[in-house]
Amino acid sequence: MKASVFIGTSLDGFIARLNGEYDFLPTGGGEPHGYTEFLASVDGLVIGRNTFDTVMAFPQWPYDKPVFVLSTRALQRAPQGALVERLSAHPSEVVATLSARGLQHIYVDGGITIQRFLEAGLIDRLIITRVPVLIGTGIPLFGALSRDVVVEHVATRQYPSGLVQSEYLVGKY
Repeated sequence: MKASVFIGTSLDGFIARLNGEYDFLPTGGGEPHGYTEFLASVDGLVIGRNTFDTVMAFPQWPYDKPVFVLSTRALQRAPQGALVERLSAHPSEVVATLSARGLQHIYVDGGITIQRFLEAGLIDRLIITRVPVLIGTGIPLFGALSRDVVVEHVATRQYPSGLVQSEYLVGKY
């Protein structure tokens, strides 16, 4: 199974402010930068509980794919028609479970979830879009690692708005 990350950060590497707000990121009505095409390439999403709670506050549910929420606590009821399932397992068990169900490519989202999958050596591709703003402090995309993670640069794209997107393949351990 392939696991990919597609995420936006401030120039200084934060995915959200300390209070969880991500008001510095461009809204969905901005210029296209590959998200729609990326989302079409995945079979499902694996997100953390905080990301799920954030998405639940959106005016409408944004996904037409199965969403697997990593949490030890019960979830609030998802909107009608949303395919949402709570899982509570180590990332390797999550990948094995979803692979056994026939999923071939998952989108991993949420800071802690991305960090856990990266630490477990389960991320294959990183697509990081840097927004031209420094916010000084916030929730970092990356955290402590027990070893170096070697990545191979695939491409960097720049957009008229100032967004800079880099894509990397993650070396296997």
